[in-house]
Amino acid sequence: MEIIAYLIIFIFGASIGSFLNVVVYRLPAKISLIHPPSRCPKCFHPLGKTENIPILGWLWLKGKCRWCKTPISARYPFIESITGLLFLLIFSYFGLTFITLGYWLFISWLLALALIDLDTMTLPNKLTESGLILGLIFQSFNGWINSGITGLVHNLIWGIIAMAIGIWSLDLIGILGTIMFKKQAMGGGDPKLFAMIGVWIGWKALLISGFLACTIGTVVGLIGISLKQLGRFQHIPFGPFLALGALCSVFWSDIIITTYQQLFLNNLSF
Repeated sequence: MEIIAYLIIFIFGASIGSFLNVVVYRLPAKISLIHPPSRCPKCFHPLGKTENIPILGWLWLKGKCRWCKTPISARYPFIESITGLLFLLIFSYFGLTFITLGYWLFISWLLALALIDLDTMTLPNKLTESGLILGLIFQSFNGWINSGITGLVHNLIWGIIAMAIGIWSLDLIGILGTIMFKKQAMGGGDPKLFAMIGVWIGWKALLISGFLACTIGTVVGLIGISLKQLGRFQHIPFGPFLALGALCSVFWSDIIITTYQQLFLNNLSF
């Protein structure tokens, strides 16, 4: 029964990943997410029911359109697989709880925003703002489940505080970077994404995710420059690093905070 449950969750996550592929492609292009149905971007032939099955549909078609033989990017089944695995990971970590349902929603927003930023160097307001509102609803309802109206108010207030910390901190970094480099150092969507992340995971985990994002982004940038794949002052999307930092914080922020506090207290006592 446990194996069947995991399989169902993976299939559900992969199906969400399939829809995320649609969002990532259509939202920046301002195409309806509902109409027309999924089709080949080259010959516009609608995909059949079996061709629309997550992961298996791509394998069945051998990575090519059945009608015009145009190659279909392997990114589609990859995103479906990653989403399914992340859904499984969250379920195994948090169990069958309201937290799990909320974080499934959260990572779906993170994946969509990260991929759109990779493709277009933009973070659509429709996603960051809706994700922020959903985060506030999630925190409020979670607080109500645990402590009634007191918990609801407490979580809502701290969610708003984390939102403010997120948007103000990245705005400040962007202003300082612009002054230092005499050119725009950060896009306007990054602070909104960081604010959204803060609402979902809280201000402590937000700071950790920001540190991880900056660290990973710096390492990737230095490697790209050393391999001559990136120019020294070339802009790279920061949204994927923020999303990755947030994802790491979902699972490990408590461990990181506890470890830091123990080390800090031990140093003080020494």
